[in-house]
Amino acid sequence: MNEPIKVDIWSDVACPWCYIGKRKLETAIKTFAAEGTETPVTVEYHSFLLNPEMPVDYEGGQTDYLVQHKGISREQVISMTARLKGIAAEVGLDYDFEHMHMTNTVLAHQLLQYAKTKGKQVQMKERIMAAHFVEALHVGRIDVLAQLAADVGLDRTEVVKVLESGEFLPEFEADLDQARAYGIGGVPFFVIDGKYGVSGAQNPDVFVNAFNQILEERN
Repeated sequence: MNEPIKVDIWSDVACPWCYIGKRKLETAIKTFAAEGTETPVTVEYHSFLLNPEMPVDYEGGQTDYLVQHKGISREQVISMTARLKGIAAEVGLDYDFEHMHMTNTVLAHQLLQYAKTKGKQVQMKERIMAAHFVEALHVGRIDVLAQLAADVGLDRTEVVKVLESGEFLPEFEADLDQARAYGIGGVPFFVIDGKYGVSGAQNPDVFVNAFNQILEERN
């Protein structure tokens, strides 16, 4: 088998564009494989914190937060949310902004770091983002995260222990440090094969072109 093309992704589980970008990358990987290449694409997720000051239990919804803390008018938020919901629907995601829990995502990132050591990071990322954006579950709470971990085959009791202890905080902080070193100011941000940076939820053809460019360079 040819050496895989690795995609390192910096994202936050509470970033709506990150979930959309995840879907577009997945489409690109399928398209690339359908072209007949024997080169696989592997994915690793890295932590990024959009709202470090966000409390675990924010009193209010997404609209309230954006109005109160980002200086955006309620009318602008409603329009922006409707547009974003439509873009998400185009990639098969049914966002529930009305019931979404705004919350701190540090614990969710620690769970993803733990899941990586068990070979379940990709599945865990999908489960958390679906829970947050589609199912409107509270992904800032240990009990909810433990159930989501169990959903992908991880040990619930061990997950609770890991999250209560902060065992994976160093790995979380290391990802934030690397993001700063790369100059990443927004997410999603994709680093392809350690060479090319792609910022934002780009269309699948952007990724496919990058994959093919890498193959050309290797050859």
